[in-house]
Amino acid sequence: METSVFLAQILGPYCIIVGIGMLLNQKTILKVMEDLLKNTALLYLGGAFSLIIGLLIVVSHNIWSADWKVLITLFGWLGILKGVWLMIFPNTTAHLAKAYHKNKSLLGINLCLMLALGGFLTFVGYFAGK
Repeated sequence: METSVFLAQILGPYCIIVGIGMLLNQKTILKVMEDLLKNTALLYLGGAFSLIIGLLIVVSHNIWSADWKVLITLFGWLGILKGVWLMIFPNTTAHLAKAYHKNKSLLGINLCLMLALGGFLTFVGYFAGK
């Protein structure tokens, strides 16, 4: 199986599950974000986890092509950036959480992006990419 299809089969359902979780539990998600900011160890571990997953994706799939496969590469690079950011600048994430609390539509935008990306990657991973 091609690496792009394999990763699409993993990342697609992941994004759909996260998106549905955000849709059904918006207040809980905001509370989780608030609680996470109070726990520096969890914030650091979240950054380490994002960094590792991002590196794994980029090392196995650093494809810069003009098709759907670049989405997987971008997913990996964004994971690396998120991980580095959380590990080096953990205190700056409080500003992001405040933005989410001030503007509730940001969560809705993330929800739509996660569901759209998840739906697309699931489609190409399971149906179109073979």
